[in-house]
Amino acid sequence: MANIKSAKKRILVNRTKAERNKAIKSKVKTSIKKVDAAVATNDKAVAAAALVEAISTIDKATTKGVYHKNTSSRKISRLTKAVNAIQ
Repeated sequence: MANIKSAKKRILVNRTKAERNKAIKSKVKTSIKKVDAAVATNDKAVAAAALVEAISTIDKATTKGVYHKNTSSRKISRLTKAVNAIQ
């Protein structure tokens, strides 16, 4: 356990930020699963709607610093490619 005041504060701040990041990552994963589920059922309209929501969620996570911009671009690219592949 930390004895110095600044170290105690760091522990609290790190815990708070970790919880925030965990919540944001969870939202991103959920939105990605919705897109994947729509792609699996070959429903282009639902997949397109879910894709728009997923892109928004991923971009918000990137803006908040949870994901690196290249990571978010890769995720968006893969989802878009999957949705566009639906016949």
